[in-house]
Amino acid sequence: MSVQLEFKVSAPPFRWDEAGGIRIGQSRVTLDSVLAAYHHGATPEEIAIQFSVLQLEDVYSTIAYYLSHRQEIDSYLEQRQHQAQQIRQQLSQKHNLVDLRERLLTRNQAKEH
Repeated sequence: MSVQLEFKVSAPPFRWDEAGGIRIGQSRVTLDSVLAAYHHGATPEEIAIQFSVLQLEDVYSTIAYYLSHRQEIDSYLEQRQHQAQQIRQQLSQKHNLVDLRERLLTRNQAKEH
């Protein structure tokens, strides 16, 4: 007589935030952050320590989902990088960040004299 087990399949603990990013569970930790750590060689256990608000099973689930949906997730990550680069450029142009360091140093030196 064989025993038949039933397995429950669960979805990864992802949710979309207001800015269009993917967060892990109810945390503020982004999918981007978890996968960056993973790509830098961190183990799921190390990632769970680094992001202490995450459960180890959520980290494993996230990595497993990434590995089985690599093309879609890599496309998402590329899109996010492109968006971040555009925002940095807009902020740099809007606030003239190119020479900000020099202006601050000059202002600080003027105060000292």
